[in-house]
Amino acid sequence: MSWFDRRRALAGLAALALAAGCGFRPAYAPGGKGTALEGQVKADDPTNRDGFLLVEALERRLGVPRNPRYRLSYSLSISSSGLGINSSASTTRYHLVGKLSYTLRDAATGETLDSGEVESFTAYSTTAAAIADDAAATGARERLITILADKLVARLLTAPL
Repeated sequence: MSWFDRRRALAGLAALALAAGCGFRPAYAPGGKGTALEGQVKADDPTNRDGFLLVEALERRLGVPRNPRYRLSYSLSISSSGLGINSSASTTRYHLVGKLSYTLRDAATGETLDSGEVESFTAYSTTAAAIADDAAATGARERLITILADKLVARLLTAPL
């Protein structure tokens, strides 16, 4: 084994030792936060399509709640702005920014356990065809909501519950 390979192996072992010592624990390991939250988070009922897509994405990640220990209230806002403009002054690319504010409460006591905001963005291009433009806009909006749901779940997995 060359000196370079040996240094690489030693560096890898040192990194493993540090990770083991820092209290790192996989979220979806038995007894981890991921399994503790599975089927335990009930989001507010959606009032529009975006809310429905968000709740659906959360349930895909956390499971459908049967007897939830936690209630999740949320506020979702999505804004759109034009990015690309062609020579005929038509907008050809749009930028979507989404903000998701949330509060996680104990279902029994109503005590606030965690709250915060996650944010992300996506974009889509337009064409001269209205149907294609609508499909692109819808797809971008759905992608953005999925990204926000993923970020929210990541926050919940690290929340001090």
